[in-house]
Amino acid sequence: MQAWFASHSLVSYIVIFVLITYVYNKVFRVRQKLPLLKEILLYILMAIGSGMLLVFQHDKLPIIQCLLVAVALMLLVRVRYFVEARQKKKAETAGKRG
Repeated sequence: MQAWFASHSLVSYIVIFVLITYVYNKVFRVRQKLPLLKEILLYILMAIGSGMLLVFQHDKLPIIQCLLVAVALMLLVRVRYFVEARQKKKAETAGKRG
């Protein structure tokens, strides 16, 4: 997999940028919207950072794999919160009946 990403630089860059954008939006995003220019600057800086991480990916560091693990862990936490919320809601409805 590492060799395939090394031979397909554009795909690697796009994957890194998409994963970084997802991590930012789910973890570091503030509740209020940023002004448009700040938002554009932020995405430009993330694009530059993705380019730097692409260099590390070509130097045989598993950047994409690490980002995939981070996204998987974030999804796991979201599923856990969802299950806990359902259990809490179920317990509340059972408490109201009894």
